[in-house]
Amino acid sequence: MKAGNAFMNMAIDEAVCESVASGGAPTMRFYTWAPSAVSIGYFQGLNDEVDTNAAKEFGVDVVRRRTGGGAVYHDGKGEITYSVVVPENEMPKGIRESYQLVCGWIIESLKNLGIEAEFKPINDIIAGGKKISGNAQTRRNGVLLQHGTLLYDLDVRTMFTLLKVPKEKISDKMIQSVEERVTKILNFGNFSIQDVYDAMLKGFTNGKECEIGSLSEDEMKKAIELAETRYKTEEWNYRR
Repeated sequence: MKAGNAFMNMAIDEAVCESVASGGAPTMRFYTWAPSAVSIGYFQGLNDEVDTNAAKEFGVDVVRRRTGGGAVYHDGKGEITYSVVVPENEMPKGIRESYQLVCGWIIESLKNLGIEAEFKPINDIIAGGKKISGNAQTRRNGVLLQHGTLLYDLDVRTMFTLLKVPKEKISDKMIQSVEERVTKILNFGNFSIQDVYDAMLKGFTNGKECEIGSLSEDEMKKAIELAETRYKTEEWNYRR
């Protein structure tokens, strides 16, 4: 599990997608964010979703994903993010069914920690009646990419400061409202981030023929190129 900045994290996902589209091995990846970041969905407008001045003040990266969904605050110490890249014909055709398959691996990961969880269509995972994981997916060039987060810790006040929420609404009552709907691993026990990673590695690979490896030279070269020419650019991030 490696930490990367937002631009490289998204660029690596795309580079691996290109590799798999060309016949490369299906890939699972686990990573964190350094520095912390906000990612917005492909169809969102950055200025509509993110307080860019606050992001600069906090030293937080902002990037557009290739997947849909809403804006997400990625706390550098508060989550593990996964990505799964696989030929589309190896996955269920239905969107809900493919989400359920991959989310099942997260549910199994949580079970390894003694945490009971369930899939909530179309792309959430619930533990103790609250959301603990959000996921997003895209299919392009015969390849399915699904990535998502598993919340280890949660800083709601920072999240609200970075996302476009009217300042008058950032109240203790609103924060409490979020905490009533969202949960984290640390609410279920004193687990380390390494404990969570080990549980995810086991949950995602169980019953599959896998080997731990690293990005190929071509994948890394392509990712560095994409980070510079796409994910760091205003043209990409402010395109809507």
